[in-house]
Amino acid sequence: MSTNAGIRKDGDDDLDRSVRDLLLLMPQIMGRVKRLPVPPDLRDMELTPRHLSLLSLLLFDGSMTVNELAGRLGVAPTTASLMIGDLSRKGILTRQENDADRRQKIIGIAEGHRGAIETWLAPGARAWHRVLAPLSAAERRLFVDTMVAYHEATQDV
Repeated sequence: MSTNAGIRKDGDDDLDRSVRDLLLLMPQIMGRVKRLPVPPDLRDMELTPRHLSLLSLLLFDGSMTVNELAGRLGVAPTTASLMIGDLSRKGILTRQENDADRRQKIIGIAEGHRGAIETWLAPGARAWHRVLAPLSAAERRLFVDTMVAYHEATQDV
């Protein structure tokens, strides 16, 4: 069975056809993301896709404060704190005092789990590199901006 059954590739740019194609494709993409195998070191930790976003940020952008993480994830600081607390108790994240402001904690990935997290994220990162590499910088920006706009448009749905 084809994973993109019914999705046209003949240049048809009718808006309704494009919407139809994306509505067919998005559940397939999400299903595939949800089936990404969790590395053995992390399997018993009950991680979910929302954890994957938080871990991706820390892996690619480095350690940051709770408020920075919350802002980049688009969640309230209390929501970020709950996720961070959960992952910290499991030993996946570390919390260190911020030398510049002792009231703040700097959140990072525990070194003992960094390799497993990189392994978990690698297939998605490779796929994005493969499909984005042929695009110009402007085309990549348009794609990312469109995905962000779609995400924002579905917030109130």
